[in-house]
Amino acid sequence: MNHGEILQSIVFSTHALTRIAAQEAGNDAPAAQWRALSLLDGDNGQRVGELARASRTTQPGMTRMLGQLEHEGLVLRSPDPEDSRATVVTITAEGRTALHAWRDEIQRILAPRFSDLDDADWEHLSRAAEILHTHSLLERTAR
Repeated sequence: MNHGEILQSIVFSTHALTRIAAQEAGNDAPAAQWRALSLLDGDNGQRVGELARASRTTQPGMTRMLGQLEHEGLVLRSPDPEDSRATVVTITAEGRTALHAWRDEIQRILAPRFSDLDDADWEHLSRAAEILHTHSLLERTAR
């Protein structure tokens, strides 16, 4: 496999694993909800437009979703202190709790699929996770 094919495989495999976990958990929350909460958990206090771009959705679509998340107590929207025309979104304690519970659920559901891995395999996955995490953070700093 060439480098591009490896990256494609990682992306498609992670999407598949997330979908499998959601289906097995019976979690019908849209993936975009978890993506937005994850973005806020990592970089809290984002404008709606920034969050929409990072989530690869439209600003009106993000605004609708944030309205639902706010109704559920998972996020808080407030005027941007630097620009009263803009809105800043922050994750609430309830939102952070829900996100971390979902991540724990993913781990619980997917763990049996990887039970046959040995220590060397786990070391490789751990290193791959570090690399992916580092390179996903590069996107945040480029903004």
